[in-house]
Amino acid sequence: MSAPRVLCIAGSPRRHGNSEILLDALAEGVAVAGGTPVRLAVADVAIAPCTGCNACSATGHCALHDDMDDVFGLIDSADAIVVATPVYFASVPAQLKALYDRCQPYWARRFVLGEPARDPKRSGALIVVGGGGDPFGTACAVTPTRSVMGVLGVSLDDVFELVGPDTKGAVRADEAALARARAMGATVVAGVVP
Repeated sequence: MSAPRVLCIAGSPRRHGNSEILLDALAEGVAVAGGTPVRLAVADVAIAPCTGCNACSATGHCALHDDMDDVFGLIDSADAIVVATPVYFASVPAQLKALYDRCQPYWARRFVLGEPARDPKRSGALIVVGGGGDPFGTACAVTPTRSVMGVLGVSLDDVFELVGPDTKGAVRADEAALARARAMGATVVAGVVP
């Protein structure tokens, strides 16, 4: 079997912040475990929001054509999917939410067009980084990610919620968090079913 391809989605609109630093560590763990990390930063792609046109309910494909066309290919070819995201007002940033919402064709194929669910499910993980000042926590960032992962046929077995680092790059000094992220990468590779 070739090296498992792990799609590593950086969900922040700002490059190289704390969530992406942890994703880099996770990608290191993927590589050490024999996987191939495939990077996608939402900050580097132009994804329009879902318009709710429901064309995908008839065709199984999105009627919009932008960088999401390439993202669909990355999702389809991935053996596992991981996401790292900051928390913006207790949820995921708009750019990542647009990607999530544009996954509606996968939902339509399964629940409207009757295509079978992916079996076995793919391995997956989530890293959520919240600043220390939001009293509402990170649950509202975890929930939509669980939802879209379920539709994509990904078993979200490992969720790492880190609250506290507000300064860009501060997580570089948190060896425990970096080690946890590396271990997550190895776990995701171990969960890939040949």
